[in-house]
Amino acid sequence: MRLHLGLEAKQVQTLKLAPRMIQSMEILQLPQMLLQERIEQALVDNPTLEAVDGDPQAPDDGVQADEPTRDVDERELVVDEAHNNADDFERLDKMGDDMPEPYEESIRKSASRMEDESDRKHDAMANIVDRPESLHDHLLHQLGELELDADLLAMCERIVSTLDPKDGGYLRISLEDMLPADAGPDQLELARQALAVVQNLDPPGIAARDLKECLLLQLTPDFPYYEEVKTIITDHLEDLRDNRLPQIEKATGFSIQRIKDAWEQLRRLNPKPAADFAETIVHVVTPDVLLERDDEGNYKVVLPETRLPTLHISEYYRRRLSSGTATAAEKEFIKRKINAAQWLIEAIEQRRSTLTRVSQAIVDYQKRFLEEGPECIEPLKMQQIAEKVGVHVTTVSRAVDDKWIQTPRGLYPLRRFFVGGTKSEEGEEVAWDIIRIKLQELIDNENKSKPFSDDELVAELHKQGLNVARRTITKYRQKMNIPSSRQRRDWAVKA
Repeated sequence: MRLHLGLEAKQVQTLKLAPRMIQSMEILQLPQMLLQERIEQALVDNPTLEAVDGDPQAPDDGVQADEPTRDVDERELVVDEAHNNADDFERLDKMGDDMPEPYEESIRKSASRMEDESDRKHDAMANIVDRPESLHDHLLHQLGELELDADLLAMCERIVSTLDPKDGGYLRISLEDMLPADAGPDQLELARQALAVVQNLDPPGIAARDLKECLLLQLTPDFPYYEEVKTIITDHLEDLRDNRLPQIEKATGFSIQRIKDAWEQLRRLNPKPAADFAETIVHVVTPDVLLERDDEGNYKVVLPETRLPTLHISEYYRRRLSSGTATAAEKEFIKRKINAAQWLIEAIEQRRSTLTRVSQAIVDYQKRFLEEGPECIEPLKMQQIAEKVGVHVTTVSRAVDDKWIQTPRGLYPLRRFFVGGTKSEEGEEVAWDIIRIKLQELIDNENKSKPFSDDELVAELHKQGLNVARRTITKYRQKMNIPSSRQRRDWAVKA
């Protein structure tokens, strides 16, 4: 191989996105809530950007709100160490002379009114929902009520500290791993005693090391079908999971009906006893698009513009830039900020236009879905909407990403309306959502003593004119959390 140094000219074609295009794509992809945060941050960072209520082009009432009062001397502060900045401090001292008194424009509240407002605030604070008790606090509070010696209490607290409510409150660390490397048999015995104490606390089943132990800890002698449930949990959980009731009948001597009754009681037990203590985050969905219906029955897309402020560029800084009194550095700063503000305003307007057109095209295509329900959804690809609107398919993808539409049938993500499909025997396009609905109907109405296998489900769909592969049926059945035919079989029903 020969190495050499030299100059070489190459012609390369690359695609570089302008900053304005990048910002436009980012704004388009933002959902309603994040766009509001983006605008609020821009209002803080950019002094030339202002938010107004109503039309910024409408004439005002003769009051220039954009431009600060010019009565105060606006000469720049000059650092003059020789004279201790006497003139500057004198001007600063007089700046408050022209300002109104703080209480001139409002009426002082009476003592009784202030007392009433104070009472209302106290009532509001008293009605605030308390923070729910955590799992650790709940268990430690119970331990504090027990008379335990210091070493046993410390070991119990160590066990409690390892329990995670998101994991159901299981003990995932062995007792040996909790102890120091040089721990002796006495400390291990102490850990076992501490575990027994913790497992007797509320909620029942806490600190179990596996599912079997968790369920057994919740059993009490007065539990219905106690012996049957205990036997099934101890020796036949896997058989129960796979619906192998005849094997359980053969091994235990319990009848099929008695096993089913015990199974119903077993369902009352909680496999994740600490799940109620896990923090649940409820995500609030704000619709980005609203759907209205006019008098003629046509659906029209409307954006909830009231949630977004109307932006415009400050008139004060426009005049400052054109007055000629600003320095070169000030002009550069104002120009840069005005350009950024203008870019943001144009990007938001572009987002509004694109989202409206894309949403309207989707609604027009899925009109049957809106009128008759999900079983009438039509197969739809983003490329079809892109061609109809006249934009690139990636623009459609960004426009519908994490966006929600409020329809008369409920709140849906815009991506919900894009579904694949297959062709029926008549050559018509059939959405996969319809296949899922038909599949659920077949399983709901099947003979439970002899449920359909996946091959039989394929044959039943074929009778309805739907050609679907077996692997597709298996995939959808698993996604819909539908068990296999063996697990769906009801052994108590005679074939």
